[in-house]
Amino acid sequence: MWSPPATLSLFLLLLLLGQTPPCRPQSLGTKKLRLVGPGSRPEEGRLEVLHQGQWGTVCDDDFALQEATVACRQLGFESALTWAHSAKYGQGEGPIWLDNVHCVGTENSLDQCGSNGWGVSDCSHSEDVGVVCHPQRQRGYLSEKVSNALGPQGQRLEEVRLKPILASAKRHSPVTEGAVEVRYEGHWRQVCDQDWTMNNSRVVCGMLGFPSQVPVNSLYYRKIWNLKMKDPKSRLKGLTSKNSFWIHRVDCLGTEPHLANCQVQVAPRRGKLQPACPLGMHAVVSCVAGPHFRSPKVKPRRKESRSEELKVRLRSGAQVGEGRVEVLVNRQWGTVCDHRWNLISASVLCRQLGFGSAREALFGAQLGQGLGPIHLSEVRCRGYEQSLGDCLALEGSQNGCQHENDAAVRCNIPDMGFQNQVRLAGGRSPEEGVVEVQVEVNGVQHWGTVCSDHWGLTEAMVACRQLGLGFANFAIKDTWYWQGTPEAREVVMSGVRCSGTELALQQCQRHGPVHCSHGTGRFSAGVSCTKSAPDLVMNAQLVQETAYLEDRPLSLLYCAHEENCLSQSADHMDWPYGHRRLLRFSSQIYNLGRADFRPRTGRHSWIWHQCHRHYHSIEVFTHYDLLTLNGSKVAEGHKASFCLEDTNCPTGLQRRYACANFGEQGVTVGCWDTYRHDIDCQWVDITDVGPGDYIFQVVVNPTNEVAESDFSNNMMRCRCKYDGQRVWLHNCHTGNSEALWTPPCVGSGSWEDSVFTSMTYVCV
Repeated sequence: MWSPPATLSLFLLLLLLGQTPPCRPQSLGTKKLRLVGPGSRPEEGRLEVLHQGQWGTVCDDDFALQEATVACRQLGFESALTWAHSAKYGQGEGPIWLDNVHCVGTENSLDQCGSNGWGVSDCSHSEDVGVVCHPQRQRGYLSEKVSNALGPQGQRLEEVRLKPILASAKRHSPVTEGAVEVRYEGHWRQVCDQDWTMNNSRVVCGMLGFPSQVPVNSLYYRKIWNLKMKDPKSRLKGLTSKNSFWIHRVDCLGTEPHLANCQVQVAPRRGKLQPACPLGMHAVVSCVAGPHFRSPKVKPRRKESRSEELKVRLRSGAQVGEGRVEVLVNRQWGTVCDHRWNLISASVLCRQLGFGSAREALFGAQLGQGLGPIHLSEVRCRGYEQSLGDCLALEGSQNGCQHENDAAVRCNIPDMGFQNQVRLAGGRSPEEGVVEVQVEVNGVQHWGTVCSDHWGLTEAMVACRQLGLGFANFAIKDTWYWQGTPEAREVVMSGVRCSGTELALQQCQRHGPVHCSHGTGRFSAGVSCTKSAPDLVMNAQLVQETAYLEDRPLSLLYCAHEENCLSQSADHMDWPYGHRRLLRFSSQIYNLGRADFRPRTGRHSWIWHQCHRHYHSIEVFTHYDLLTLNGSKVAEGHKASFCLEDTNCPTGLQRRYACANFGEQGVTVGCWDTYRHDIDCQWVDITDVGPGDYIFQVVVNPTNEVAESDFSNNMMRCRCKYDGQRVWLHNCHTGNSEALWTPPCVGSGSWEDSVFTSMTYVCV
């Protein structure tokens, strides 16, 4: 590589000869760019580049739109709108790394462009260049990960763990207290406690999945350390004399998502003959586990109110601690726009929810689009806020965000060891097979199978989550064609019933003594897992706007009666005389997931209904019910899947499914299936219902026949007022929207929905 003096000499020589100095391509490799400045938008600012562990600027000489375009593409945006000279976004600090950058405009990154060379510049910081990118991000630019956001030390500090010292800490799961150990160049090292701060502890706890930290009894740990140093059998005395045993010093602000973002000194400065840890004691950290991972015996350190918990939530994530970000504003859940979304703001959200810092901030609705308002945009957190509501932000409607820009997050969660207690065997791929679990039998850990009695999609979802394989595609009860592990054929778990929120099958309810009606062998439980799944959501507003009453003659209801779309009292009427009173409405069902919604069975299993002359691919696709205010059902309806098809798709998205001519059925991601109010069975028969106030309820995919990423939003409810002649639906909301009304207290003082455990109303 040329040294600066030699480069400068060649530059002057070429000027004397009247020639232009060559534009030599500079290899940026994995060098990173960033935009810095007083602007509030993430797509504009002073252009800076990271080289040799230091951020520096770019001179505006010869810089034009084609160079800005290359820089914007490297930053993850589609293109550049313009560029700015003369330090419009403020003067930078440090070196001016690049000058006379020359790009054709088609390069994918600045390393394919020419320049004078690293640090070769005759500019001052008053000439720092800025760029303005088109705010639309590239499709491939989906997230900011810890792994690609680390500083130059990211290649060295790889992992962190706590080594428990006290006997009580060793028994605790997860481990929340112990000596800090950092993986450095493939080896675990301890960290010197000299100048160790609570900010350092906060970063370590965040990486390990814990939201906060508490001080430790340093004097007690020092006493234990001194005792070990006096023990001639202890290896610590020899290890502490080696500088290779220590990380010399760590200095964090407390807002970093990873220790590699902190100032870290691995060893003392060269030339100084001093030990890496003069006082010779390791740093000890004590973390506080969030409510999801806290032992029932451990009391929370501060009062946590239910209203606090509901201010933010994650939806449609395959694992605990990940999902689309939703916030509660004016008693309505809405999403967050990904403009300016980053790891710092994502970490504030993760800690608010009881997890650690964020390991990934996702853009572009990568974990599915929301439905409804976009509440926040350009969220700007400093890192120490208690909640996302404490951060600066704009209203989502202020900068034209769409749901295709919905932000998501993946948080660090504690290692509970659950993934080592389950495995799949015999499948055609690593994502399927017989479920084998490890349980304790008479004080000894044994591997065995799960009885398939009562095994369903909810239990399969928990198994796939525990395995880290995403969502369950199928819950399989008959696995005779899959050969499990020979030494694990005994049934060790039966009667498994999960609510769906458990982290492991071992947390679900199950029989005490194992009892399996089928015994061992072919009826062991199995699963097929998938990384992505559909997510159906009803358009509540359309239901509210289209509801009306119709007195329909019996002579027009023969087909509907045949398909059980009328109340039982219709069986005793004098057909074809008389009529039925129907509450009719239109429904629009969106697929907001990341996979197409397809019937579970193939076309060979679809049922032909002669009266309506169509195939039913799912026998009961939707339940329609009218309930009293205390939840008792007074009228019901159901609509089989007349046909699942893409009635409409947004602009630019092609319809894939159509029922005509025995076509393929399904709902494409981003599209919706509409059932108009004038279609047979698109109603609830309320002929036998008297005037009063009711709850109108719709449940899509009611038996969970088809796997979805989020079942909690399959229910829609409205308040319904019926005076005997007219009907009004109001305050309609899906299961993922905050109810605008409070049902009366029943029984113990709270009303929990019997189908979706995530939808709970507390009486006040």
